[in-house]
Amino acid sequence: MRNKYTGLQIGIHWLVFLLVIVAYCAMEFRGFFPRSARPLINMIHVSCGISILVLMCARLLVRLKFPAPPIQPKPKAMITGMSHLGHLMVYLLFIALPIIGLVMMYNRGNDWFAFGMVMPHAAEANFDLVDTMKFWHETLANLGYFLIGLHAFAALLHHYYWKDNTLLRMMPKKRS
Repeated sequence: MRNKYTGLQIGIHWLVFLLVIVAYCAMEFRGFFPRSARPLINMIHVSCGISILVLMCARLLVRLKFPAPPIQPKPKAMITGMSHLGHLMVYLLFIALPIIGLVMMYNRGNDWFAFGMVMPHAAEANFDLVDTMKFWHETLANLGYFLIGLHAFAALLHHYYWKDNTLLRMMPKKRS
């Protein structure tokens, strides 16, 4: 039995991690750029979000084919349960956030861009829906800071406190 995730799973994990950083930074630092740069910053954010959605769906499909390698030594049942709950929340968050963002952008009723292309939009804006989606997108994005921090903290706890292979299972292979 494998003791690490597959190279594809590891690659998707770390690529999603980088895309999440870029997506969050685009929104957090957009105020440092001139207003004329906002469409570019928004396009970067949206393009990262769409990429995250696609990669998270691909990651789910790959996970069905290649289950998680066992944690050694085996943690207590409560730790395993908390890990599963944490991963479920991360998966749901990074699938729901882009979907909510896409619904919001589509219903603004004007041009918006992803990957340098004009994306389709509703013939008429639905600002009530846009406001609701924006509220949930921002609320869940803020929750994301907490979940990402908790995810990283748990990985470090596994590695340094419980001294199991949880963190090592997701680390890229060293080149020889």
